Amino acid sequence: MPTLEELRKTRIQKLEALKANHKNPYPSDIKRDFQIRTVLNKFWLWQLTKKEFYLAGRTKSIRIHGQIAFFDLEDGSGKIQCFLNPSALLADFDIGDFIEIKGSVFKTKQGEKTVRLREIKVIAKTLRPLPEKWHGFKDVEERYRKRYLDLLMNPDVREKFLIRSRILSELRNFFENNGFVEFETPVLQLIPGGAMAKPFKTHLNALNLDLYLRVAPELYLKRLLVGGFEKVYEIGRNFRNEGIDAHHNPEFTMLEAYIAYKNSSYLKIFLQDLFRYLVKKLNDNNLTIIYENNPIDFSRPFEEKKYDDLIKEFGDLDLAKKKLIQPTFVSGFPKELLPLSKTLEKDSSKADAFQIFMGGLELVKTFTELNDPIEQRQRFEEQEKLRAAGEEEAQRLDEDFLEALEYGMPPCAGFGMGIDRLTALLTNSHTLREIILFPTMKPKE
Repeated sequence: MPTLEELRKTRIQKLEALKANHKNPYPSDIKRDFQIRTVLNKFWLWQLTKKEFYLAGRTKSIRIHGQIAFFDLEDGSGKIQCFLNPSALLADFDIGDFIEIKGSVFKTKQGEKTVRLREIKVIAKTLRPLPEKWHGFKDVEERYRKRYLDLLMNPDVREKFLIRSRILSELRNFFENNGFVEFETPVLQLIPGGAMAKPFKTHLNALNLDLYLRVAPELYLKRLLVGGFEKVYEIGRNFRNEGIDAHHNPEFTMLEAYIAYKNSSYLKIFLQDLFRYLVKKLNDNNLTIIYENNPIDFSRPFEEKKYDDLIKEFGDLDLAKKKLIQPTFVSGFPKELLPLSKTLEKDSSKADAFQIFMGGLELVKTFTELNDPIEQRQRFEEQEKLRAAGEEEAQRLDEDFLEALEYGMPPCAGFGMGIDRLTALLTNSHTLREIILFPTMKPKE
């Protein structure tokens, strides 16, 4: 079997041969009348009318039978078989090359829909063989490092990222239909706030400023409530300089939303509606999904559990280890854990907040937001003491945000939802690396 470098040299020789014959292997002007899906949908009519058309795509699975040849042509919409006579016309072509063809459709004796070629030319010559033809593409780490090949060779992986795109689209539809406005807030921040996390640090040369990549958009979205907006949200990247495992990545996508004149009780109803909307849209109106072999039923009201009761039952402060499978609200957190949340009016030691777990994953964190500037300052000062004692994830005192609160922020509720974990749940993926296109990875040595 030839080595990868030998195969590459052969392809380079074909490339040089094309150039020597005055054929541009990377032309700019491409003829393409339709996607392959259109040809397949119009096949019977176009077979009757002998319609000719141009297609463009990537060659797959070349099969030579003496003087004739068959190969598959693939684009983003589908795949179709092509027939070429004489087969010698394929001498300069390899599996993986992008080509332009002209032809008409017919059906083979085996009943396969096929394009009979009249013209064929290379429009992007490839220099490396595709993994399927070379050594397969099964190594998990290699799949993540070379996601472009993973998408190319594994249709189920490509489908997961199409679903991820649909999730984002449907989330935006839901929020727009409920009167929310999407905003973009700074990623580079003087003070990283809105979550207890260790930030990434950088430096802006133009202003000679040390800055941080945001750990959350929360404090800026709340400034928008001060500014008069009542329903705001943002879908964007957050960055936390913490560990990497099946459910954590330093760069991740978060949805955060805030609504004026509401509290956390209102968001229990809102979020159940949101999850049911998403599941129905993505699951053919079926409200039960499967995650890690467990059916998860969204048709029933979410279960409710108290933080203290779970600690007594499981003896562990880490809720992620409790494997709450069915959609569950967990509330009753100590206020010290959530310094941006109001406390319960009947118990000032507890935060007016809840989290949503399902499939063993924490997906949502929700607060009735603290809008008392005096108490918020005290909470920040307590966090600064923790930071001085060595707690790197403690929140910082943000004077600008406190000044904004002193101008008045309406009573409001807000939540953050992890899009990566949500996508993992809705695609039955066991690790975030399966649904993050280019996950953070250590370079190969």
